[in-house]
Amino acid sequence: MNNKVKPALIGGVLLGLLSVIPFVNALNVCCCLWAILGGMLASYLYIKNSPVPATPGDGAILGALAGVIGAVISIILGIPINYAMGPTMRNLLLGLVENMDRQQAEMMRRQLEMSGDSIAALIINALILGFLLFIFSLIGGLIGAALFEKRKGGATPPPPPPMTGGPGAYAP
Repeated sequence: MNNKVKPALIGGVLLGLLSVIPFVNALNVCCCLWAILGGMLASYLYIKNSPVPATPGDGAILGALAGVIGAVISIILGIPINYAMGPTMRNLLLGLVENMDRQQAEMMRRQLEMSGDSIAALIINALILGFLLFIFSLIGGLIGAALFEKRKGGATPPPPPPMTGGPGAYAP
């Protein structure tokens, strides 16, 4: 199990950090891209250094471990970053929408004001994101195991023992 910790740690730290960096984290909207890539990275690093072929179960374990690590990082760092950057991100989003349609921007502004900047909402959103990172990282680990493992499962069987004696003789 120890040979799985280092790849999972690298994949998890990468997906956790990319999931909380403002603007970069927007790519997580695309099917939790960073989570899938973090799980795939963990599988790739494990397969690259593993002396035996990896199974889909190994990929799932690696993805799950990377997802837990990434979720913890995302929750711990994401809440304060989102609290600090929330108004800036909201104003940027409203500015973009306002350029397209003023009426829609006003409706969005009212909805955002009703939701407020409560810490409880940030915590709930962070926990939901953490759960999604876990699930999609697990899927990424499975994809990575299927994609990167080119070796056939199991060891090659030894050759049959040589025959001694004449034709039809049995050698135990």
